[in-house]
Amino acid sequence: MAKVYSKALDQTLEVDRYIGRLEGTLPGPSVVFTAGMHGNEPSGVFALRRMLDWLQANAVPLRGKVYALAGNLWALQRQERYHRQDLNRLWTVGRIQRLQQGQLLAEDEDARQQQALWGCLQQILQQDKGPFYFMDLHTTSCETIPFLLLNDSLLNRRFTAQYPLPMILGIEEYLEGPLLSYINELGYVAFGFEAGQHDDLSSIENHQAFSMLSLVFAGCLKGGDIPFAHYWGILAKHTRGVSDFWEIFFRYRIREGEQFAMVPGYVNFQKVHKGQQLASSNGRPIRADRTARVFMPLYQSQGSEGFFAIRKVAPVFLRLSAAMRRLGMDKLLPLLPGIRWIGPARDALRVDHRLARLYSRDLFHLLGYRSKRLKGRPVGSGRPAGRAHYILRNREAASRDAEYREADWY
Repeated sequence: MAKVYSKALDQTLEVDRYIGRLEGTLPGPSVVFTAGMHGNEPSGVFALRRMLDWLQANAVPLRGKVYALAGNLWALQRQERYHRQDLNRLWTVGRIQRLQQGQLLAEDEDARQQQALWGCLQQILQQDKGPFYFMDLHTTSCETIPFLLLNDSLLNRRFTAQYPLPMILGIEEYLEGPLLSYINELGYVAFGFEAGQHDDLSSIENHQAFSMLSLVFAGCLKGGDIPFAHYWGILAKHTRGVSDFWEIFFRYRIREGEQFAMVPGYVNFQKVHKGQQLASSNGRPIRADRTARVFMPLYQSQGSEGFFAIRKVAPVFLRLSAAMRRLGMDKLLPLLPGIRWIGPARDALRVDHRLARLYSRDLFHLLGYRSKRLKGRPVGSGRPAGRAHYILRNREAASRDAEYREADWY
């Protein structure tokens, strides 16, 4: 149990790992919300409790099951982002394997929180039939309109197209170990929602509106049983006309010991011009190398991503990539020099780094390959030196399309 404080509401809420759960009288999907993965982001916790209380108080007919889970209870109680490690960077393949084998040591509070949250998720996946929807609620340190963050799978694209919100692709290429990347690799619909600034009252309002609409889109609620137009209007108003798909193409990663500071006043999606100063590193200016939009500039003490840069994705690119993926054209990639499959599942490619520059990054994006990790065995590692290469994972290979085909949105 943790006491969670909201500066926006000047209220304290006591929550356990389960903020709450509801089960309908008719079968339907299982929708799993997570909030408070970072302890300085209480907005989603309060919004989920409000949503659950409202649904119960108004006896709204429900199909399936709704779960609301709290992320880092230790950090939420202390209003800190995390203890020693970012809980939303711990869901790597290696750590998950150790969790499954019971070999992951709880070296700090963040690892203990991961163990508890992973146990809840496993229980839900094992006891329910699905289809499953996972949505992670967040806020930012900068001023922002609400937006969606999603790994680039056709399932995610299709489901999130129902919202009046901008959608950001490609985050998995730059972040290692987010919770939703792990769930996406299991093949489920899973994405994040950023509601606004940490302590803004509108962030709670946006989180509640998003959660209500999500239950309608997933098939748990009927739109006529809630004030659907009201919630839709809240999100549409706060996006200020920004929508469509966007793509991350650059990340500024803060090095250990670096003194990084954003120039004050930047807001999310703000247009910046080539040569414009964005931040400083150890007292030296960091300038934009091209005209773009700044994304998620860091205005808090904890965090390793200083800022990102994004650009709009042309609709023709989205249509082309959907067609190419459905045709399975990625199966032709291993015919190219320096590219081969990894393992019999054929869900990942190994690309020799010496030849990678010959291939356009956009080609891999078109075919559903987003996550890149440079591997190699360096000299002095005690093992034979290995040739450096990229690992590219395909989001479509794991997608559980068959489980969603009966949904209205599919």
